[in-house]
Amino acid sequence: MGTAGATGGGVDLSGRTAVVTGSGRGLGLGYARALSAAGAAVVVNDVDAEAAESAAKAIVEAGGRAVAVAAAVGSAETADALVSAAVDNFGRLDVMVTNAGVLRDKVLWKMTDEDFDTVVDVHLRGTFTCVRAAAIRMREQGGGGRIIVAGSPTGQRGTFGQTNYAAAKAGIVGMMRTWAMELARDEITVNALIPVAATAMTRTIPFFAPHVEALTRDGIPLPDALRKGEGFGTVEDVAGLVVFLASDAAAQVNGQAIGIGGDRLALWSHPSERAVSFAAGGGGWSAEQIAAVWPSTFGRSPETVGVPAPQL
Repeated sequence: MGTAGATGGGVDLSGRTAVVTGSGRGLGLGYARALSAAGAAVVVNDVDAEAAESAAKAIVEAGGRAVAVAAAVGSAETADALVSAAVDNFGRLDVMVTNAGVLRDKVLWKMTDEDFDTVVDVHLRGTFTCVRAAAIRMREQGGGGRIIVAGSPTGQRGTFGQTNYAAAKAGIVGMMRTWAMELARDEITVNALIPVAATAMTRTIPFFAPHVEALTRDGIPLPDALRKGEGFGTVEDVAGLVVFLASDAAAQVNGQAIGIGGDRLALWSHPSERAVSFAAGGGGWSAEQIAAVWPSTFGRSPETVGVPAPQL
């Protein structure tokens, strides 16, 4: 990754090139702008060509370096095109940020095959193809690299009506842990950010909707109960974690799922056995034996499901 690092009280990404998928607007645009402000050249990607071109133009006008690639994330062809855009325009690829995503929310019994496949293709397959293409390039050029994938609280805990999204986001974090091991020898770190911010996606959540509307329409700041209590803030609140993970300061951070939003920064735990019991006599567990011990062992404090309801 070269010699760039924390200098002058800031993080210097000069000489590095980043790809940010789904960066025509929302969180992705915030990541692209922040990476550019830290000195990185950026490949902006969006399925909306106008949004991608507009975002790249804004970065250039602000003094940065950026090119746009309009394409839907998911296929290997798009992943290869994004990596090629970085190499052809800026000579190398140092950072891959997989942010692109869509929603098709419905309860299980109303969710169609198309609803499921569309979300999984963009989030899960799109992350896989882009990270694979990035890893191949980073290993070939040497010098390490940074891969940052986007998870979600929904993938960590589940959310009503989001079977497809929860599956994809949980899968992304699972892949991240595997890639962190596979790429460690090449000094390529792989981490997941778990962001919570006022975006078009969170605008669909009834509790957050009025606060997001007040922020975007009237510029009314989010209340502390949201920023601290719920870890819910602006796009700009999240972008600093991406810049950090892209920098030399995060060289030893690998295989982690890191939450950020509002004024909250958090490290998510990996799944682990919370409680264990052993069958007496070495004969294994029968259904009857499990039924007999469950209420007084595991049944006393079962794991909760779902993202906790916001409290103000």
